[in-house]
Amino acid sequence: MPRSLNFLTLLGVAGLSASTYASATHNNSFDLKPFKIDLAGEVPRLLDLVRNTRLPAQALYPDVPDKGIALDFLRELRTDWLDSFNWEAQQAELNQFTQFTAVMEGQTVHFVHEKSADPDAIPVILLHGWPGSFHEFSPVIKPLTQSWQAATGKNVSYNVVVPSLPGFVFSSAPPSKWTLDDTARIYNTLMTEVLGYPTYAIHGTDLGCVVAYSLYSSFNATVRAGHFVFIPFYPPSAQEIAANNISLSDVQKVAEQRFIEWSTTGNGYSVEQTNKPNDIGLALYDNPVGQLAWIAGNIKLWSDPRAGTPPSVLDKTAILTSISLYSLTHTFLSSAWIYAQNPTSFRSVYTKAATDAPMLFSQYKYSVGMHPKEYVAKVGNLVSYKEHDFGGHFAGLDNPPSLIEDIREMGLYFKA
Repeated sequence: MPRSLNFLTLLGVAGLSASTYASATHNNSFDLKPFKIDLAGEVPRLLDLVRNTRLPAQALYPDVPDKGIALDFLRELRTDWLDSFNWEAQQAELNQFTQFTAVMEGQTVHFVHEKSADPDAIPVILLHGWPGSFHEFSPVIKPLTQSWQAATGKNVSYNVVVPSLPGFVFSSAPPSKWTLDDTARIYNTLMTEVLGYPTYAIHGTDLGCVVAYSLYSSFNATVRAGHFVFIPFYPPSAQEIAANNISLSDVQKVAEQRFIEWSTTGNGYSVEQTNKPNDIGLALYDNPVGQLAWIAGNIKLWSDPRAGTPPSVLDKTAILTSISLYSLTHTFLSSAWIYAQNPTSFRSVYTKAATDAPMLFSQYKYSVGMHPKEYVAKVGNLVSYKEHDFGGHFAGLDNPPSLIEDIREMGLYFKA
C-alpha cells in the first residue's frame, strides 16, 4: 500500500486536528495540505474595478448580431455583479467540498477529493477545460459519491477527484513548455501515488478531454474506464459524414451546425490565445469586466439556449462565480496560455488508443462539437454512446442529472 494512502487514511479526509495534520505530513513527499478558499479580502477591490469600468451607453451597431457578447447582456451581468452577486455565499458553497493542494514535479495542484461512504467506491477524476474550473462540476460531485443501484443490481458510487488545471485558479502556473500530456502525467501521479488509487476512471470535457484521453491512452494500466463529452479529434465534415453514409439524428444535426458556426466565426478567442496569449492576458489581467466580456459571451454561446432553466443551473450566478474565480485568483493570463502551450491538442487523424478500457461518450445537442458514434469508436473501446437533447458544452452545469447518470453508467463497465 503506498505511503500516501496511509497518510490520507490518517487524515480522515476532513475534520483533522492541527496536531494530527502535523504528524501526518511529517514525511509527506508531496506536501499534501488541506485547502480552503479565502478570497473575501480581494472582493472590495474587484468590485471597485467593476464599478469604475465604463460601458457604452448603447451598442455601436445594434443591427449587427453575432459579433461577440451583446452589450445588454454584459451590462446585466455587470449590474448583478455589483448589486446582487454574493461572493461569500458562493465561496461557502465551494468550501463544502473537501479540498487539498499537492506538489508534483514542482507544480502545486489544487483539487477536490470527496469520498463515498461505500468501501467499494470507484475513484474517478473529473477534468475541466477553458473557460471552466472545478466549479463547473460542483452540482455532480456529491451525488456521484452516493450509492446508486443499477437495474442489474450492481451498486455504483465514486470517490471523486476534481483538480484545477495548471495555471487555473488555485493551481500554480506551469513552465512555458508545459503540455497537456505533462498534466496527464502528474494527474496520474496524483491518483496513484498521492491518493493511493491503483486504478481509477476518468471524465473529460473541453481541453480536459485532451488530458483525459492522454491518461486513457498512455496510462492504460491505471485508467480502467473513461467517459467523454468531447474527444481531442476534430469533428468530421459534412462531406465526410455523407461519404461514409452516416445518418445524423436530430440531436447530432444541431450539434453539427453548432460546430460549423464555431469553426467559422466562433473560434477567435482560440486563435488569439494560441498566438498572442500575452496580448489578451495582459490587457485583461486587472480588468474583471473585460474578462467578463471575453468569457461570458462564450459561456452563453456554447450552452443550451434554455440555460438557467431546469435541469440547467447555468444561470448568471454561475457565470459570475466562474469569472470571479479567474479574477480573484489573478489567473486569467496563465489560463489563456494553455492554448499557446498546446496548439495541436486536437487532431485531424483519428487513431485508436492502446487500451482495452471501456469508453463511454455523451453527445449534447448544443455542444460546439459533434462526433458520430462511428467516429468515437475509432479512438477507443466504445461501449456506450448516448445523446441528450438538453444541454451544451458545460454539461456539469447545463444538465447535471444527465451527466451524473452517464458517469454512473461508467461504473457498470469499470474493472479494477
